[in-house]
Amino acid sequence: MTDSIHLSDWDSNASRPLDVICLGRAGVDLYGNTDGANFAAESSFKKCVGGSSGNVAVGLATLGAKVGFISCVSDDTQGRYVKDYLSEKGINLDGMTTLKGEYRTSLAIAELRPEPEVVIYRNNAADLALSTEQINGDYLASSRCLFVTGTALSKSPSREATLHAMQTAQLAGTLVILDLDYRPYSWVSSDDPPHFYRLAASFSDVVIGNREEFEVMGMPFDVEDNHINAASELLSHNTELVIVKAGSEGCDVFGLDMNHNLVSLSQSVFPVEARKPYGAGDAFAAALLFGLLNHVCLKDAIAMGAANAAINVMGDTCADAMSALLPLKDFMLQRGYQFSERTISHSPLSGTE
Repeated sequence: MTDSIHLSDWDSNASRPLDVICLGRAGVDLYGNTDGANFAAESSFKKCVGGSSGNVAVGLATLGAKVGFISCVSDDTQGRYVKDYLSEKGINLDGMTTLKGEYRTSLAIAELRPEPEVVIYRNNAADLALSTEQINGDYLASSRCLFVTGTALSKSPSREATLHAMQTAQLAGTLVILDLDYRPYSWVSSDDPPHFYRLAASFSDVVIGNREEFEVMGMPFDVEDNHINAASELLSHNTELVIVKAGSEGCDVFGLDMNHNLVSLSQSVFPVEARKPYGAGDAFAAALLFGLLNHVCLKDAIAMGAANAAINVMGDTCADAMSALLPLKDFMLQRGYQFSERTISHSPLSGTE
């Protein structure tokens, strides 16, 4: 049974003013306007906020969560656009710092097609200039969760600031979620990710990644064991939930039961005609966290993540294609998904029939 995976009481800090604080990259995305066109054939682009943490924050806010953000942006029109966009989504920016000088908010240019080329400009990236002095313990203690992406670990001083934030959150009783989010170009040496990913995982209640990212972490994928060894290693420490994403194959979820035995469940994708692949992982994380924070059983929370990912890839951006709660539930019901009685009785989904 899926609910035999034992989780912490995700409702224990429900009175805190924020549900989730996201830490990491928020930048500007330019998306091609023409379905199927490569960059050479494209004539116009649509602007939106992007970046893994930025997308997850918007996804959570769109579902109805109270969201905060920790990062840095540049003191220019790009940085101001990002701050204004997030603020309009109702996201608290008390943890956001504007940096003067030669720092630059990230810029991504993406083709709108199923197998796109995405080019990301990260020279003097403002988000990687986050310092430990900018990590406020009271701010972290005001949230039920801290969501961190692994890109924030790729370079100093952001690396030290991120680890400090994770430790501070843990001490404050704030749940910590790590999305490995491996971007090879962000790391100076390929020798660094395994060490810092494992260190960050030691402070994390939940670790999310795809098969390749767990391999980068130093936990090779074994077809026969299906990442059981990797999950067992992480679950033997502080982590209580390991999610291994496998693209079109769905995902596998690992945890421990009350007797500390390994338990797993699988979730398939919701088949759709995708316009692009990017944004799916961020949409998945946003809906999963929203579900867990709102009395949704684990099986349904994982399915909500899969559904939000499917909805997102049918859109033409990442952040603006995040689903609100009512359309998300309707999407799942129309495809024959049956929510558990526990979810219907105790979560916001109960009021959306």
